[in-house]
Amino acid sequence: MWPPSDKTVNRQKKQLLVNMTQLKQAVSLILFFVLLCPTSTFAISIPDELKLGKEYLQLMKNKDVILYDPVAQKMIEIVGNAIVKPLPPQPFHFDFFMVNDDSFNAFAMPAANIFVHSGLIASLDNIDELAGILAHEIGHAVGRHVSQSIDRSKIVATGSLAGMVAGILVGAAAGSSEAGQALSIGSMAAGQSAMLTYTRENETEADQKAVLFLEQTGYSPQGILDSLLKIRQADYQGIENIPDYFKTHPGTAARVSHLSGILADYKPPADKPAPPKNFDYNMVKYRVIGLYGDTDTYIPKIEIALQNDPDNVAFHYGLGLLYGRSTRINEGIEQLNKALNKDPFEPMILLELGRLYISNTEYTRAITILDSMADDPLLGDWAIFNRCVAQIQNGNLPAAEKGLEHVLGSGKPGFEKANYHMAEIMSRQSKQALSNYYLGVYYARIHDEQNAARQLERAIETLDDEKMREKAQNELENLEGKGKKEEGTRIEYFNNFITPHQNA
Repeated sequence: MWPPSDKTVNRQKKQLLVNMTQLKQAVSLILFFVLLCPTSTFAISIPDELKLGKEYLQLMKNKDVILYDPVAQKMIEIVGNAIVKPLPPQPFHFDFFMVNDDSFNAFAMPAANIFVHSGLIASLDNIDELAGILAHEIGHAVGRHVSQSIDRSKIVATGSLAGMVAGILVGAAAGSSEAGQALSIGSMAAGQSAMLTYTRENETEADQKAVLFLEQTGYSPQGILDSLLKIRQADYQGIENIPDYFKTHPGTAARVSHLSGILADYKPPADKPAPPKNFDYNMVKYRVIGLYGDTDTYIPKIEIALQNDPDNVAFHYGLGLLYGRSTRINEGIEQLNKALNKDPFEPMILLELGRLYISNTEYTRAITILDSMADDPLLGDWAIFNRCVAQIQNGNLPAAEKGLEHVLGSGKPGFEKANYHMAEIMSRQSKQALSNYYLGVYYARIHDEQNAARQLERAIETLDDEKMREKAQNELENLEGKGKKEEGTRIEYFNNFITPHQNA
């Protein structure tokens, strides 16, 4: 959900550590599960890869690690699609996502789902570097490297499969207990040697493809090499100490050497096109830092940077967002106003300034600013959403209700909390049944199934409107169906993969 609630920032930081531990286990479950399974279990057909990609994507969504930031998401899509566009027809549709994680990483998963970590955006310096990394991941997807891994997995011993799956299940059931995690990691190590050589070969192939892809886009292939050099030079929470089988991109030193050789004699084609018009990368970078980066880490860094470059709009913007997430809201407003004075019509600044005015209980001022950008093609719906929050506080419930209906009707991701505010409006209007309905939908969207079921059941019991009661019933059935599917998947994994190996 974007933007993150100020009240939940600390809780989200703690939960993120748990989520990422579980996510590493989940990634390992799929990757190593696939790599260690006999080929008779997992085929490498396109339909099967599509199914695997869909399941993995749903897992990511359920873990709440995908960020639906409209600006960063649009930038990633523009760059990624520019690279994909000149390619010959592909068996999969390419989709791009940003993951809420501070590490310098990106990865491709089955069926051309490409994930970029927020820490990667925060660490790169220009659009060419982002294009280079995306081109590399697209190279993995075009090469169908996951499918090739499945095909070659018959050379890897399968004896540790049962222990690995059991470790994942134990870890998930115990809330990622250390014992469960250790069991899964120990089981994964069995296939390490066979995987690493193959993965490094994939890395080389993906780099070679990336250079070819970038020749047709207008982005410079030098960006791949520059980004790799940053990986080597930077200290990202001890990432170099993580075992190779836990990294998505091993063999960095060899890749740097190989790419340096390729680019030493590289000459861009004479008819190389201009890259598509895009965002100011620095503004997006400091937006990501400001909204999702660690405040204690970045505030002092940007304060020092501003001393050396006091007219830098992106620095003022990022620092304002960081202050806004701490207890320094007035200073955040001051920094955003400084950025706005230098770039008076920038929607990114206007939106966040309006949001900080709401946090500062200056609702009328917030409404005025947000009104000015409600028609913006990218951020207009977010301006309307935040304006509705201010209108609720000002007592203009009809206008807020109309705006929230528009936002929810758009079907865009990230507006989960619009349901919460609709519930608030209904409660203030003494429409308790409708309040229960919207609150139930809100809890369902944030994966709080217990509270969602409770609120939806209350709504079904008390709603007079037949259509709304039917919608509540459908929401409840979807909730129950999801729970049964997850339990069925777990049982299927156990029956199909653990039991046979135990019997063998």
